[in-house]
Amino acid sequence: MRCPYCYHEESKVTDSRGAEQTNAIRRRRECLKCLRRFTTFETVDLTIQVLKRSGHYEDFQQDKLIRGLDFACRHTRVSHEQVREIADKITIELIERQAREIKATELGDIAMRHLQTLDMVAYIRFACVYRRFKHVEELKDAIENIAPQEEKESENATEKV
Repeated sequence: MRCPYCYHEESKVTDSRGAEQTNAIRRRRECLKCLRRFTTFETVDLTIQVLKRSGHYEDFQQDKLIRGLDFACRHTRVSHEQVREIADKITIELIERQAREIKATELGDIAMRHLQTLDMVAYIRFACVYRRFKHVEELKDAIENIAPQEEKESENATEKV
């Protein structure tokens, strides 16, 4: 690591800890030449390619995922912080898979799975864009498929009381 003060190439790590907000590792370093200290943040270089429906590839971008999730969650009880947490979970899941590529449809399914547990309105909004419903019947079927799950959840909550 190059020293930002004297540009010497060698330094030693004096402290290392996780920086959870940025999925990075924060390191305190000391230059072996001028002995000044500086901080670096190391992040994982995520080189996952997303295979789009059109057939072309695009680099996975967590910011783009966050924008899509934010759009679906707008005017719901889901906060931006919760959206960031979902995006972080999805990113970690992709890293753990150690795959070099993922289909856009599979990435959408993962996002929908996370949204479904968080907020049904956001889930349906995301599904409308992701699944590209062409008829009202398709949307109606999607809503009917999740309605029984909501009823079961409310029954379980009532039983616990």
